[in-house]
Amino acid sequence: MEEVTGTILAGESFEPIRGRLVVEDGRIEAIEEADTESTDIVLPAFVNAHTHLGDSVAKDAAVGLSLDEAVAPPDSRKHRRLAAADRADLVAAMRRTLRFMRQTGTVSCLDFRENGVYGARALREAASSVAVDPFIFGSDDAAVLDVADGYGASGANDNEFADQRAACADRGVPFAIHAGEPDATDIHPALDLDPDLLVHMVHAEREHLERVADQSVPIAVCPRANTVLGVGDAPIRDLLEHTTVALGTDNVMLNVPSMFREMAYTATRFDVTAREVLRMATAAGAEIAGLDCGVIAPGRRAALLVLDGASDNLADSVDPVEAVVRRATALDVNRVVG
Repeated sequence: MEEVTGTILAGESFEPIRGRLVVEDGRIEAIEEADTESTDIVLPAFVNAHTHLGDSVAKDAAVGLSLDEAVAPPDSRKHRRLAAADRADLVAAMRRTLRFMRQTGTVSCLDFRENGVYGARALREAASSVAVDPFIFGSDDAAVLDVADGYGASGANDNEFADQRAACADRGVPFAIHAGEPDATDIHPALDLDPDLLVHMVHAEREHLERVADQSVPIAVCPRANTVLGVGDAPIRDLLEHTTVALGTDNVMLNVPSMFREMAYTATRFDVTAREVLRMATAAGAEIAGLDCGVIAPGRRAALLVLDGASDNLADSVDPVEAVVRRATALDVNRVVG
């Protein structure tokens, strides 16, 4: 049995409880109010809802490029770099990124992995020695589902994905697709595929939001990447009013995969509360992928992030949720549990 003490951000509402959290065999046994001298802040570990970890071999290679030049298949800077990468170098680069993600409080990510079976296997190898469990959305033909956890399509304007969608349905695994990033033209075609996850939705309009709500499709948003690529801002307030919205950091070549940075940026730029942002960074991504984490509650997996509430950065904060979302950084991490 292990005890974690301090201010615990418990449940779906992240209600601050001063006391202790009891962990037994990797699961939360109890959350108890108690006197404690601990100044730690205990929150659910992060689930990064959209990454492209293969880009770890080409960090900052797309600075100053347009969306098409940077990431559009098949001839973008990203795809040329991936094609040229040695497999050992690719695995090592992804493993370094996964280690960084763990150090900064992330225990899982929903990754769109390029290069089919080859790419999915490379990510499995990279993650095998790191305590971050990627949920892999594979690419290319449906055979990737022998290795991946689901299928991740680049966009409905890029190719036909009916066969891959059907294969996901047959196997009972999720189908995800990018939509509404450069413009709105691929949103209806993406929704026609009855996806389990949409990514970006920067240019979502009322007619799209109504379909999203009707079809109960969750959305992963990546605000910093959208800014870097100059494609606009997702209507996050409107999205939240229609469906589950999760937070991702997108391409490693564009941004450091830090959920601290993504949360602070989102809270500053958009009409959202700190609690909404924290849910987007934890419970929402876990819910989308069916992961047993993202919430501190009895019976749940003890996937926890423990911050030093007495650090020079966090000391004297009057609201622990606001402090976590707007102020906390990697330097405030005491440890990651689970």
